[in-house]
Amino acid sequence: MKDIKLSALNLVPIREGQNDEDAINDMVKLAQDLDDLGYERYWIAEHYNAPNLVSSATALLIKHTLEHTRRIKVGSGGIMLPNHAPLVVAEQFGTMETLFPKRVDLGLGRAPGTDMMTASALRRDQHNGVYQFPEEVEQLQRYFGPDHQQAYVRAYPAVDKKVPLYILGSSTDSAHLAARKGLPYVFAGHFAPQQMKESLQIYIKLFEPSEVLNEPYVIVCLNTIVAKTDKQAEFLASTMAQIIVSITRGRMQPMKPPTDDLQGLLTPREYALTNQLYKDSLIGSEETVRKQLEDFVNEYGEIDELMAISYIYDQDQQLESYRRLQHALKE
Repeated sequence: MKDIKLSALNLVPIREGQNDEDAINDMVKLAQDLDDLGYERYWIAEHYNAPNLVSSATALLIKHTLEHTRRIKVGSGGIMLPNHAPLVVAEQFGTMETLFPKRVDLGLGRAPGTDMMTASALRRDQHNGVYQFPEEVEQLQRYFGPDHQQAYVRAYPAVDKKVPLYILGSSTDSAHLAARKGLPYVFAGHFAPQQMKESLQIYIKLFEPSEVLNEPYVIVCLNTIVAKTDKQAEFLASTMAQIIVSITRGRMQPMKPPTDDLQGLLTPREYALTNQLYKDSLIGSEETVRKQLEDFVNEYGEIDELMAISYIYDQDQQLESYRRLQHALKE
C-alpha cells in the first residue's frame, strides 16, 4: 500500500455561485496544494459542450498549471485523439516539454469526450476517428522519437522530446492496445467500473515489454472522498451524487453543496444509482478508505498508482480529503 503512488484528476468543474474564471483559479490552487503535498501527477480532462465544466482547451489549461507549479507532473486525462490531428498534439506537447522538461504527461483517449452532435462538429473525420486510434498513437510515438525515426513531416519542437504516453480506457479495447504497445494503462474506474477487472487482467496478461516499460504499469482512477468520519465523508459525497444525477438528467448543473436530504432530492432509481456509485468509490474515514483500497487490490490486483478524483464543494475540505488519502496510504 505504501508503494502506491498518488495522483489526481480534475475536470475543472464550476461550483454553484462561481464562474469560468473561478473554476480555473480553483484548478490551479488545487494543483499547487497537491504539488506541496508531493502528489505524483495532476491531470486535466477534456470535455466539450458542458456548461458546468471548463476543460475544453485542455492543452492551454495544462500549460497554465505548469506555469504555476514547481515539481508535480501535469498532463491530460486525456487528449481525445479523434478530435485532434496528431501533428498538432505533438507540436503542443513538445512545446510544453521544451518549457517544462520532464513534467509533461500525454494521456490519450479514443472517445470524443462529448455528445455525438458536438463530436461531429469537432472531428477532423466524421467516420473513422475512433478506428484510427492505434495508428495515431504510433504517429505520436514517432513524432516524439529520435531524429533517425522521423519521416518527411516532423513535429517541431517535439522531435526527441520523448513525452511519455499513457493509454486511457474504460473498456477492454484500450487494454489490448496498451498491452501490445508496452505503454502505461489508465483505467477510468470513476465512471465505468463495469469492465475494470477484465480490462486490467487483459493488460497484465498480454503486456509486451517495450522501450518505454519492462513490465506493466497500472493507474486506476477512482472517485475518492476521505474525511474525519464515515458519516462526514458520505455527507460530502452527496455533492458527487448530485453531479452524476444531473448528467443522467441531461442538465449538466454546477457542483452543488452537500445535502443531508439526498434521498428526498432524488427518485428511487436515482438514489439506487448513487448507492452503486458509492460502492465503486473510496468514501469514508482514513481507516475505512484504507480497508476499501486493500479490498480493491485483493479483487482487482496490484496497482502502481491511484488517481483520485474528488468532487467536494468546499475547497478546504477537498484538500483535506487529498491529505487524508495520502496519510491513509502511508499508514
